[in-house]
Amino acid sequence: MAFIQAPTITADTVNEDLVPYFLWDRNVTIRQLREILLDASDQRRVQLLRALVREARPDDVWRFVSPESLWREWPDVEPGLGRSRPFWNWLMQEWRRLGYLP
Repeated sequence: MAFIQAPTITADTVNEDLVPYFLWDRNVTIRQLREILLDASDQRRVQLLRALVREARPDDVWRFVSPESLWREWPDVEPGLGRSRPFWNWLMQEWRRLGYLP
């Protein structure tokens, strides 16, 4: 009987060959996530951006995207945030009110 090797999950976002804790169920490495987030034509982009914002600690989100880039994509990201949606709506609106976002 052969066993499937599970990916190594990490909370450290430095080793780009490992799967980040917030994508434990997606088997996407940190390197792959960065590449996908930079490619506007990649169809997985919005889904992974939603997973990042929904599942990662807020401080870790900013290791992958800037507040400005998240704001630009907010209409596509916001509907998929589940229970974290109120927090992120509050944060984005407050940053906008304070002039940090356009």
